[in-house]
Amino acid sequence: MACSNLANAQQSAPPVATPKPGQILVSGTVPDEASKAGILAKVKELYGAENVVDQVAVGAVVLPANWNTYVQKMIGPNLKLISKGQLKIDGNAVSVRGEVVNEVQRQQIASDIATNLNPTYTVNNGLRVSASEQNVLDTTLGNRIVEFETGKTTLTATGQSILDELAVPLLKLKNKKLEVIGNTDNQGLRASNLALSNARAEVVKAYLASRGIALESMSTLGQGPDRPIASNDTADGRARNRRIEFRIAQ
Repeated sequence: MACSNLANAQQSAPPVATPKPGQILVSGTVPDEASKAGILAKVKELYGAENVVDQVAVGAVVLPANWNTYVQKMIGPNLKLISKGQLKIDGNAVSVRGEVVNEVQRQQIASDIATNLNPTYTVNNGLRVSASEQNVLDTTLGNRIVEFETGKTTLTATGQSILDELAVPLLKLKNKKLEVIGNTDNQGLRASNLALSNARAEVVKAYLASRGIALESMSTLGQGPDRPIASNDTADGRARNRRIEFRIAQ
C-alpha cells in the first residue's frame, strides 16, 4: 500500500494509531461528519475499505473554501505509486512524502496534486526515489545483454562477466525470489526458440548458483520470441531481443 498516513487536517489531532503493514491510516480533525465521510469514502475506494484505519476526529476547525472538494481530488490513483508514504493537508499547505521508483514519478505525482488545487495552495514535494532491489539489478545490468554463443546455451566470456557483477547485489537480497527469464528473436521455429530460451535461463540460474545464489531462491521461464523489446527486422533489434531478464518476484 502506498500511504501510511493520509489527510491530516489542520489544527491538533488525536494521538495516531500504528497501522499494520498494508493498512492506510487516516487521521486529523475536520469540521463536520460530511467532510469526514467524504474523505474516508475516497480513501476506501482507492485502497479498499478493509485496509483503512479511521482516526479522523470532528472538531472546531476552520478550513479554506471548497477544502473538501480539493482534498478528495488529491486522493487519486497516483498515490498508490508511493510506498512508505504520507499525504498531509494542513489548511492550504500540502506535503507529500514517501518513496517512488524513479524521478519521473516523483515529479509527476506532485505536479498532478498541484494541478487539482487553486493557486492559494502550496505543495511540498518530499518524495524520494527508492533504491529498490529491482532498480539495483536494472542499474547493474544496464543496457548490456548476457551473451551466449550463437544458437547455443554456452555463455560467452562477456556474459559470464556480467553475471559475476550481477551476483554481487543478488547476494545481498534477503528472502527475495528471483525470476530468470530467457528471450529470443523470431528467427527459426517458435517451439525451438521457446526451448532455447528456457535452456539459457536454466544455464544462467546454474551459473548464479555457482556464485553463491541459493538455487531455491531462483525460478526460470522461457518466453522465446513472444516478448520482443525491439524490431526483429534488423540485426541490432534481433540482438536486443536475444536477452536474459531478471525480475524480483513480488
